[in-house]
Amino acid sequence: MNLDKLIRAIQDELGVNVDGNAGPETWIAIYNRICPNQNASPALSEKVDDRSEKVIATLLPDVQPYARALVLKAAAAGIMIKVISGLRTYEEQNDLYAQGRTKPGKIVTNARGGYSNHNFGIAFDIGVFEGSKYLDESPNYRAIGAMGTDLGLEWGGNWKSIQDEPHFQLRPTWAAGSSEKDMLAELRSRKDSGKAVYV
Repeated sequence: MNLDKLIRAIQDELGVNVDGNAGPETWIAIYNRICPNQNASPALSEKVDDRSEKVIATLLPDVQPYARALVLKAAAAGIMIKVISGLRTYEEQNDLYAQGRTKPGKIVTNARGGYSNHNFGIAFDIGVFEGSKYLDESPNYRAIGAMGTDLGLEWGGNWKSIQDEPHFQLRPTWAAGSSEKDMLAELRSRKDSGKAVYV
């Protein structure tokens, strides 16, 4: 059995993005098809911690269920994470880019404003916690990376230039074969023209 082909056929039949990843969008569509008399899918109504929810609200609606699913999947594995960064303005991104260059601190990004997926609401960063203590470094980031890629998210820990283990993003279907550079150029163009990111 070719599982990828099977998932793609189901996604095509359900009218969702055909990417071969059985992520939240696919499962929500399956639930809604099987349980049509329910008001809403439980996956859409299940909230996570308040801090994460505040950040998740800044993301595009297409990305929000993935962020929640990652928090819940980590919790099921006994790892507490919170979504700590979401949408950033170009100005906020430029301020972050200055860190370690023209401002004190270590370099945390290679992206100026307009060159980060955070600027378009399709990327978020997580933090690993032990109780209320934030862990800047932990082997659990790698475990969460595997969980995120399993959901269909791209993980910053797989990047070559600057590894960013807390970072996750949801690539639009139209950008499946595009380079990161070309995708970002199209995202800037869509933002400037007011066109939707995932259409």
